[in-house]
Amino acid sequence: MSQGSNFVDYVKICCRSGKGGAGSAHLHRDILTSMGGPDGGDGGRGGHIIVKGSVHIWTLLHLKYRKHIIAEDGMAGGSSHKFGKQGTDEILEVPLGTIAKDAETGEVLFEITKDGETKILTAGGRGGLGNAHFKNSVQQTPRFAQPGEQGQEVWNILELKVLADVGLVGFPNAGKSTLLSVVSAAKPEIADYPFTTIVPNLGIVSYRGGKSFVMADIPGIIEGASKGKGLGYRFLRHIERNSVLLFMVPADTSRSIKEEYEILKSELESYNPELMQKPHVLAITKSDMLDEELMDEMKQDLPNIPSIFISSVAEKNILELKDMLVKAIES
Repeated sequence: MSQGSNFVDYVKICCRSGKGGAGSAHLHRDILTSMGGPDGGDGGRGGHIIVKGSVHIWTLLHLKYRKHIIAEDGMAGGSSHKFGKQGTDEILEVPLGTIAKDAETGEVLFEITKDGETKILTAGGRGGLGNAHFKNSVQQTPRFAQPGEQGQEVWNILELKVLADVGLVGFPNAGKSTLLSVVSAAKPEIADYPFTTIVPNLGIVSYRGGKSFVMADIPGIIEGASKGKGLGYRFLRHIERNSVLLFMVPADTSRSIKEEYEILKSELESYNPELMQKPHVLAITKSDMLDEELMDEMKQDLPNIPSIFISSVAEKNILELKDMLVKAIES
């Protein structure tokens, strides 16, 4: 399987929770009693469909081909106040950062952000009450019980927004994948043509004193991505979950560095203005081809954010870049 087909960040599934079991209308009988009082037990609850967060899963691939998720029905109640067996819950493990939505209305139901966190996506039907509940002074031997409640059948969307400490933002060929491969054990596809990265790559970056942070290489955006051009919204949404945004502009850009940064920034702002509240750091990549004099000249026209000249290939200023990023994360 290629990298692209391995990463699935959106699935639409039909969820059918279990029907509740019927309550029992049984009347007590034994050797001494031919017709005793009501002793019908309650029906069991139908199975829920539950979403559970897991740090061991990075994608929704395992749910891509499971279009119908069906939980078990509850069993009917029995005599002698015996409860019916509860329907088995269907548990769907998902990566952290998964959002559940109603497919018809688009309403966000909940978000999973912690390992082991569980939320009910589709509740099972309640079990019916047995006839023992309906006995009173007027009605000593009720011969009826409640049916079980029907389960629900709804279409839901599960959508993943990658959770990372640092999101890499830049046009195609800005050197994002190369940086990720140098600072972490991630092995992204790297080639000298636009849109090499078609899915987010995640890497764990080791830092001093045993610390580490997560870096995500978001696919290169182009002007108009916020309007759905290029790879569009599908990948911009992953940037929402990053604590710090590292803008990457190559030293050999045909525009000025400041101009390219402003274009990238305006793309993100038109998609979601809240992204402007996150700390921004600027890395000028491929700077091993620059001499000190040229760098000093370029520094005069940089945007007013923490900036650094780096070269991933020559490993120039990589440790200093990590220092800047950790400072931004911790702030």
